[in-house]
Amino acid sequence: MLMVRLMTAFIVLHVCEILLWAGFYRWLCFPLWESAFYFSAASYATVGYGDVVLPQMWRTLGPVESIIGVLMCGLSASFLFAIVTRLVEREVPVSDTPVTELISTLISTPKDSNVSRFS
Repeated sequence: MLMVRLMTAFIVLHVCEILLWAGFYRWLCFPLWESAFYFSAASYATVGYGDVVLPQMWRTLGPVESIIGVLMCGLSASFLFAIVTRLVEREVPVSDTPVTELISTLISTPKDSNVSRFS
């Protein structure tokens, strides 16, 4: 349940940032919210179709939003990875066996085996 809440929070925060950019675009660049949100979402996701473009004066903001979108998605992924790592560390009991030995044992375990070597 924690992972669902985290992913929901990440998505909501990304949409809020897209809406913030869209608000700026609506204020200074586009006459309609639809165009502003569409351009913002396409730029944030680094898709950038090119069917809606900014006026010449504001054209450099599209790539800036794309860079910020990539960085924010990377930050979200790294935060999610850190949380999952902490959760896994709490679940897996600490053993005296070195990690490299555990990995090599997992790799050499036949896939059709129903018996765990770590039990």
